[in-house]
Amino acid sequence: MNSMRIVYASLLGLVLLFNSCHENTKGNSTKQSKTDQKKPVKVATFKGQQVTGVSVSSEGKVFANFPRWRTGVANAVVVLDSLGNPTPYPSKQWNTWEVGQPITDSVFVGIQSVVAHHNKLYVLDTRNALWKGVMDAPRIFVFNLTSNTLEDMYTLSADSYKQNSYINDLRIDPSDQYIYMTDSNESALVVYNIKERSSKRVLDNHFSTQATLKELDFNGTKWGNPVHSDGIALNTKNNRLYYHSLTGYDLYSVSTSLLQSGTEEAIANDVRKEAVTGAPDGMIFDAHQNLYLANLEKGSIDILKPNDAIATFYTGNEVRWADTFSIYNDDLYYTNSRINEVQGAINNMEFSIYKIPLP
Repeated sequence: MNSMRIVYASLLGLVLLFNSCHENTKGNSTKQSKTDQKKPVKVATFKGQQVTGVSVSSEGKVFANFPRWRTGVANAVVVLDSLGNPTPYPSKQWNTWEVGQPITDSVFVGIQSVVAHHNKLYVLDTRNALWKGVMDAPRIFVFNLTSNTLEDMYTLSADSYKQNSYINDLRIDPSDQYIYMTDSNESALVVYNIKERSSKRVLDNHFSTQATLKELDFNGTKWGNPVHSDGIALNTKNNRLYYHSLTGYDLYSVSTSLLQSGTEEAIANDVRKEAVTGAPDGMIFDAHQNLYLANLEKGSIDILKPNDAIATFYTGNEVRWADTFSIYNDDLYYTNSRINEVQGAINNMEFSIYKIPLP
């Protein structure tokens, strides 16, 4: 009887051991599956059209923009359908301007960024086509996403930009009363006061807005073009604006309350060096204060965590100069503008938008 109990116990142990191993195998399989799900998914591809900006509205509409760095730009701003097919936004008429034509307040000249915010689409027009200088005051067109009509237009004050300015990207303050922008060609930040309908230039030629490198290194291939304050991200938890030159490794921040009402001296004194990172373009905070940054030279997307640790979020062939980020439904959307790869005509090149689940 005792021997039978011993045999039974041994068999039971083997069964439990087998089940345990089986469960562990299932667990590893599930973990691997989750890892597979973290790979980027292509949202859209554009042949011969170099996309830089992307933004997803609260309703899930995906908007993209194409800068006028060359002739042959089919559309400056588009909205994508569920298959990634583009439609000119808000209409074809807004997208028909060509170099040499008259400039009006109802055409896109040189769009560098689009941001969907509170059922509105903010379209940043550099008014600097072909890098030949500002042709008209840079401005932000504001479209109502319900009616798809122009709701407002914010024109920068004459003293807040320069002839060679390239107003690059923007973030809207949660109060909806201020907009923060970077000038990547003439180093500075620009603050627009929506209530007063005026703008001011701050940290002009300040060390924190200036490029510190003359070139970037892509696996031994040099890309030489100093670019000043470019990437921008707003931390709504600590009310600080984070910004970064494109050709540089230093991330800085400054208080938004001082940007709004502080003196130039107070703003400069508040500038804080936050981290040393890779050279980025796209930057964005998630709801947990993780800062996602492109790492252009490494072809990756990195995360700066609230504890100041930096980790690689994703690296692979799907990341080729991540230019702009947007977050929707726990997915990080980004554009591949492939700026370092462009050697001449881009007719046969493909530029894309991807999305990847947040961790």
